[in-house]
Amino acid sequence: MDAQRTIPRASVVEDNGSPITSSSNETVSRIGEVKRVTKETNISVKINLDGSGVADSSTGIPFLGHMLDQLASHRLFNVHVKATGDIHIDDHHTNEDVALAIGTDLSGRPHLSFDLHIPTERVGTYDTQLVEHFFQSLVNTSGMTLHIRQLAGKNSHHIIEATFKAFARALRQATEYDSRRRGMVPSDHHLMKDSCCNMKQIMIKCPTTILGDCGCSRSWNCRGAVFI
Repeated sequence: MDAQRTIPRASVVEDNGSPITSSSNETVSRIGEVKRVTKETNISVKINLDGSGVADSSTGIPFLGHMLDQLASHRLFNVHVKATGDIHIDDHHTNEDVALAIGTDLSGRPHLSFDLHIPTERVGTYDTQLVEHFFQSLVNTSGMTLHIRQLAGKNSHHIIEATFKAFARALRQATEYDSRRRGMVPSDHHLMKDSCCNMKQIMIKCPTTILGDCGCSRSWNCRGAVFI
């Protein structure tokens, strides 16, 4: 299931900004695994960014599982989520920690602008206030700037579902490999220093999607950070 591709080795940018390029090839799997354990939850997540849209989620929250299916299907990544939490109290902590674990380090610019008008308090047993909290948590760990605007809609289920689908398609655009870029990332800012990862030089191994490897409970197969 682990998709692999042979791509040109990307540049390493020295402190003076001069690129060092290599024509050799290497196989890179854009796969991340996260384990998050708190007093309230126990979460494990595995994501293959170059998958085929397979979702295998067990969260104890049926509607959240349905939304994770939409993310996988419309982003076309494979996501495996196993989560247990204090859902006997409510879904808050599990919803939050699943989003925190899924978050993929994109740019170091976390910001959420959220403007949905969901007419009901619940969809099934799911508290619709948790939709914003899911995306805020995901933004916090992914470092992405995310703007969500509702253009139309009256049915709560359809509004939330359309939001997850639209987000998945935007994320696919931001992270999908484009061979025309020849290993370069789509950014005029090039690199940012990530103090958590303590990197003075950053090697870009994953075109268009850069995943952090800072030892913060993350085990990524590639490392680096960019502004997107």
